[in-house]
Amino acid sequence: MPKYVIEREIPGAGKLTAEQLKSISQTSCGVLSNMGPQIQWVQSYVTGDKIYCVYIAPNEETVREHAQQGGFPANSVSEVVTIIDPTTAE
Repeated sequence: MPKYVIEREIPGAGKLTAEQLKSISQTSCGVLSNMGPQIQWVQSYVTGDKIYCVYIAPNEETVREHAQQGGFPANSVSEVVTIIDPTTAE
């Protein structure tokens, strides 16, 4: 199944408290539960003004539907074509 990176522009994201991040995560998990197993949240990276999320889903539309239902921005949704890491150099 395809993997996607979602860029969410959230001003001040890096200053969100642990409780705020927990609430956002709970909302996301609730939407995922309602949508069924075809979409999975892998992890997210919080930066100063953005959150980058990695999801596994059948298509971009499913990723965008999750964002809409959760009330999250999905400013950019990009399908991962391949993954590289240090072992790629070997």
